[in-house]
Amino acid sequence: MKLPASLAALLMLALVGLPTPADAASKERLVIGISQFPSTLHPSFDSMLAKSYVAGLARRPITAYDPDWNLTCLLCTGLPTYEDGTVTDETAEDGAPGMAVTYSLKPGMVWGDGTPITTADVAFAWRVGHDRETGFDAYELYRRIDRVEVHDDRRFTLHINKRTCDFQGLSDLNLLPAHIERPIFESGAPGDYRQRTAYQTDPTNPALWYGPYRVKDIVTGQRIVLERNPNWWGESPYFDEIVVRTIENTAALTANLRSGDIDMIAGELGIAIDQALAFEESFGEDFQILYNPGLFYEHLDVIQDHPALKERPVRQALIQAIDRQAISDRLFGGKQPVANSNVNPLDSVYYADLPKYAYDPEAAAAKLEEAGWTIGPDGVRTKNGERLSFTLMTTAGNKSREQVQQVLQAQWDAIGADVAIRNEPPRVFFEQTVSKRRFDGVALFAWLSAPESIPRTTLHSDQIPSEENSFIGQNYTGYANPEMDRILEGLETECAPETQARLWRELQTLYATDLPAIPLYFRANSYLLPKNLEGLTPTGHQFPSTLWVEEWRLAE
Repeated sequence: MKLPASLAALLMLALVGLPTPADAASKERLVIGISQFPSTLHPSFDSMLAKSYVAGLARRPITAYDPDWNLTCLLCTGLPTYEDGTVTDETAEDGAPGMAVTYSLKPGMVWGDGTPITTADVAFAWRVGHDRETGFDAYELYRRIDRVEVHDDRRFTLHINKRTCDFQGLSDLNLLPAHIERPIFESGAPGDYRQRTAYQTDPTNPALWYGPYRVKDIVTGQRIVLERNPNWWGESPYFDEIVVRTIENTAALTANLRSGDIDMIAGELGIAIDQALAFEESFGEDFQILYNPGLFYEHLDVIQDHPALKERPVRQALIQAIDRQAISDRLFGGKQPVANSNVNPLDSVYYADLPKYAYDPEAAAAKLEEAGWTIGPDGVRTKNGERLSFTLMTTAGNKSREQVQQVLQAQWDAIGADVAIRNEPPRVFFEQTVSKRRFDGVALFAWLSAPESIPRTTLHSDQIPSEENSFIGQNYTGYANPEMDRILEGLETECAPETQARLWRELQTLYATDLPAIPLYFRANSYLLPKNLEGLTPTGHQFPSTLWVEEWRLAE
């Protein structure tokens, strides 16, 4: 269609006024686009990648895996070892084999208001997390610590009631500013702390932050503005201000990048690989585009309370009915390999000979027939009066996941399953529906992990969230198998290399057989960056690139 001359002239004027990618980012302000908004900024509630990404700019964990996949200290002076005496075996308070692990905080660290970070903040954080009613995500860690022994302002010892193999890492013990949060915590019941914390009521308080940046302004659901932290003790960050904008519709994310309203799209939480490939084909010359495979596992959590889905043959039939290779090839250009378990082949503990499911809808239908699920007059299978009917949910606005949903719905319909699609905004989906086990069927989302990470919180039966346990744990499916519990506990405590290898084989074999979740594919993240941005290194694991934001800068 040809435009009228006057309209064409106006359009040309509008286009001239748009910033070009080359001049969009500046030292004064970098605007990052992500696809989800954090449900909370408190470090110990709601394990969301959106929160981790923002927190990487304004906080630091005590330990983390770096971009080279090495465990390193960010707030401590060195990892504890038996060799240097900072780790010793002892008998726990309950008489079980325990251990004492000593850390020293780096000198000179302060909160954003200038208050020194001390062992008092460590001890207070443990006190809050150790109270079961508080409902911290990593409650298992806090439960295992019987007490925190404070030696001075910088050195502390954790007395742990279980002798484990992964004692060096301490990323889940999130520091809390005792001078701010202690009076808040003590002013009411622990179960209400989540609503009363300053991270919820006063998130721009500088005292809550201690990274290169601190939170300056928040518009819920839209953006978080972070400014340089004048009390940051590390290398000075390059950008004066960083804005993290949430645009839940992933197609709109790329449109905002083209218009210059955002400068980059975060690889950790931006657009899927298919959208990135299409964007690169049209606009690749104007941007720096990186593709990074990693420990990101796209899967379907299958609720075990459902009368049909609780049956293992049904879950096995559902995975056989999905053409996962075609999904990878057609939607993601083959860049996201099919997942056969929850462990990525990039991880050193991956077991290649685990059970695998090829696409075979006829075998899937036969498996359902054998399990007593027969086709009814409306084409939906039934058994003992129950229909093979359930909901399929994911994060609204994620174009790629919505496309995958359509494929799943069609392929499951072909074997006699009645599937209804219902999606929610990410904040509602993760904070309410998933974490409180309110989905009635299957939930599509991603897990991410650190190398050799033991999946206790997602697979052990004592990690099933409920109202009785203040919704602690991330075993959202409700999966409970004593054999899996045994394997997980062995991985934590039996440290001989040959034993570890055997247990990892057993875990992946049992996972692929039981299918508490249906593995789809391992994600490759796509980073759409300004051409002149340097220093951003994708990590490929749960610790985001923002933890090293002080290394980012624009080339001269």
